Amino acid sequence: MVTANLLLYTGGAILVLWGAAHITPTRGVVRGFEPTSEDNRRIITMEWVAEGLALCFIGALVLLVSALAGRAGTASLVVYRACGAMLLVIAAWTALTGARTPIVPIKVCPSSRRPSLCCFSWAAHSSADATGSAPVGAEYVLGD
Repeated sequence: MVTANLLLYTGGAILVLWGAAHITPTRGVVRGFEPTSEDNRRIITMEWVAEGLALCFIGALVLLVSALAGRAGTASLVVYRACGAMLLVIAAWTALTGARTPIVPIKVCPSSRRPSLCCFSWAAHSSADATGSAPVGAEYVLGD
């Protein structure tokens, strides 16, 4: 189904771009926390870049699996669902921590994952339903 593939590629690309955009302003973000110790600057840098890299990795993984394995296999479904779950975890963590600060871009972060999460969820659901049921073996990985 072309629509499901388009959603997967769109969701993956959004995450790769969002992750790169997250990493790009790191120096400015760290400066925004001044005055702070050198250790705290390193930790802020590490965490800021780590989230951006995680988003890039999730997006790239979905893109690679979609391009190389297709969307209908059990492994692909597991990847899409695991990536969606990780996006939920990242969004929840951000909502519980950074989004409670007065910094507006950080408040927006949890909802910025929604478009990709919706793309992955819809595509994974349509992949499982393409033949009327989940692919063979999916019950062992995904449950009945």
